[in-house]
Amino acid sequence: MELDLIWILVGLPAAFGLGWLASRLDLRQLRIDNRQAPRAYFKGLNFLLNEQQDKAIDAFIEAVQNDPDTSELHFALGNLFRRRGEYERAVRVHEHLLSRGDLSTADRQRAQNALAKDFVKAGLLDRAEDALRKLEGTAFEGQARLARLAIYERSREWPQAKQVAEQLESSGEVSFSVRKAHYLCEQARELNAQGDSDGATKLLLNAIKEAPDAPRPRLLLGQLQLNMNQAVMACDTLSQLFESGSVAAPLAAPSLVRAAQAAQRLPQTLHLLKTHYAQSPCIDVMDAIVSLEKASAESDAQTRQRYIEHLQKQPSLLAASRWLAGADLGGEDTRGPVQKALEQASRPLSRYRCAACGFEAKEHFWHCPGCQAWDSYPPRRVEEL
Repeated sequence: MELDLIWILVGLPAAFGLGWLASRLDLRQLRIDNRQAPRAYFKGLNFLLNEQQDKAIDAFIEAVQNDPDTSELHFALGNLFRRRGEYERAVRVHEHLLSRGDLSTADRQRAQNALAKDFVKAGLLDRAEDALRKLEGTAFEGQARLARLAIYERSREWPQAKQVAEQLESSGEVSFSVRKAHYLCEQARELNAQGDSDGATKLLLNAIKEAPDAPRPRLLLGQLQLNMNQAVMACDTLSQLFESGSVAAPLAAPSLVRAAQAAQRLPQTLHLLKTHYAQSPCIDVMDAIVSLEKASAESDAQTRQRYIEHLQKQPSLLAASRWLAGADLGGEDTRGPVQKALEQASRPLSRYRCAACGFEAKEHFWHCPGCQAWDSYPPRRVEEL
């Protein structure tokens, strides 16, 4: 009995001492781990600030290994992978975050948003669309809808794009009426290419109702009416762009000339074009005036004098080239080489240029094929900008 009591008296202090020693060892290891994680984190941050992304990624991976439950390190690592174009690794990081059961609602939404960005950057549009749909009703809803809108525009899914634009409008975003009119115009072009002129006409009329001040629906409608041999209606539709003083009116000038000739409205249309030109001189409108004056049996010398009047208003290689086409400069041997050289020099100036990215093209685009911006092409040629 006395022996048991002695063992108890000896064992209790020993057990207490061993427990105390073990706790100290655990605390020491915890301090070491806690020191290693911030050290790796700050080392990665330092590399990142010095544009050393490879070393920053290695440091963040080390930090994540030391503290795998830290979500902020996962977000930082995933963003770095995305910036470097390593989209598969970025997807794995964000999918790992979403698989965690202890993730807060805010971090889960953030991870879902980051995963959608990974898919968009990787060009996996179907998976990006699915990921963005899951953000409905979250704090990232507006951003997700804008991203989906860009996806639908890129893949030319115009009905879906119009639906998302309406959702954005209803949520208090800026007006998308002009953008929706563009979607209807794109659908109308597709129907017209398929031979459905009536369906295209209905869509263009809806586009005019959607955005009464947008020039593109009227321009396309006038051109469609002209192709359907409705010259009088085409002349009325296209004339509205000039009567309203639309900046896009010069784009309609060639079609208006054809419509006026077919509808036998030369004097009225010529007066309209001259009035518009007096307010806003433009080479395309001048070309239309010259075409109508030639159709009205005006002399070549008188019509070519129009280009001299244009040169007096503003210097223009395009106008000079057009004037030279009928000028008598000592015979064809002299005029031909000079005109050819002038046309070659003026050819780049006859293009249209995107104001957003600088992409140049021979034709005017409403949707820039370079940067995907809408209405970024001024309706005037490079020479007149």
